[in-house]
Amino acid sequence: MPPAIELRGVSLTRGSTRILHEVSWTVAPGTCAAILGPNGSGKSTLARLLACHLWPSGGQALILGHAFGQTNLLALRRSIRLVQATGPLEVDASLTTHEIVLTGFFSTIGLYDPVTSLMQARARRLLRQVGLSHVAEHAYATLSSGERVRCLIARALARKPRLLLLDEPTAGLDLRAREQVLATIEGMFHTRTAPPTVVMITHHVEELPPATSEVLVLSAGHVAASGEPRKTLRADILSRVYGCPLKTRHVGGRWYVQVHSHAWKQLIGTK
Repeated sequence: MPPAIELRGVSLTRGSTRILHEVSWTVAPGTCAAILGPNGSGKSTLARLLACHLWPSGGQALILGHAFGQTNLLALRRSIRLVQATGPLEVDASLTTHEIVLTGFFSTIGLYDPVTSLMQARARRLLRQVGLSHVAEHAYATLSSGERVRCLIARALARKPRLLLLDEPTAGLDLRAREQVLATIEGMFHTRTAPPTVVMITHHVEELPPATSEVLVLSAGHVAASGEPRKTLRADILSRVYGCPLKTRHVGGRWYVQVHSHAWKQLIGTK
C-alpha cells in the first residue's frame, strides 16, 4: 500500500506570510504518528492541509495515495476525519452520546436520516471501545470535557476512516481525563480490526501514546526533525525548538520532558 501521508517539499503561504516551509514527511498506513511543536509552529495548519481543507502553495502532497491536483478532494475527504476538541461545536449538544456517534455515519450536525440496526450496533461497539457505554443515553451537553473528546473520536470512527487526525485532543483536560483519551487512542492499535492511520497534533511530548512510531517536529513552519521517537525526541532538538533547556526520558513506553526550576530565571529574562 502507498504511504498514508507523503509530503514532498510542501509550503503554504497566506497573504504575505509563509506558514509552512518545504515540509517533507512520510507516514506508513495503519500507524500512529504525531506532529509536535510549540504555538505558532504550523501544526494546525498542516493538520488542515492533511484533512484536504487547505491547498499547498508549493511542493506535492499525497494523501492516502492521492495527489493534490490529480484527485477529487471532496471524495477523498470521506476517508479522512479531523477531530478538533477545542474547535467549533460540530454536533447538536442536545443529542444523546449514542446519537452523536450515529451522526458520524452521515457527517451531519444533527440526526436527520434513518438509522439501520447495523449502525446502531456499531455505535454501541464504539462506545464500549472508548469507555462510554455508561453514558450512552446521557445528553452530550452533560458530558465532561474528556468524555466529549472520546465521544467525538467514536463519532469519527463510525465510517471507518483510513486517516484520523486528532488536533490537540487532550487540550484543557485534567490528568485522569487526559489519560482516558490517550488510552482510547492507544487501544485502536490493540484490537483485531485494522486501525486507521492516526496523527496526533500536540504541544506536549507526554501526550504521545506508546504506539507512536513516527514524529514530525515543527519549528516556525520548518521541519526541525522527523523520524522515530528516539531520533526526534532528543533533548538537544527539543531544547532548540522550544527555546528552553530541558531533558527527555523514556519510561514505560512513554516520553516525558523535564525542565529544571533553575532555568526559570533564564526563561523570563532575569538573573
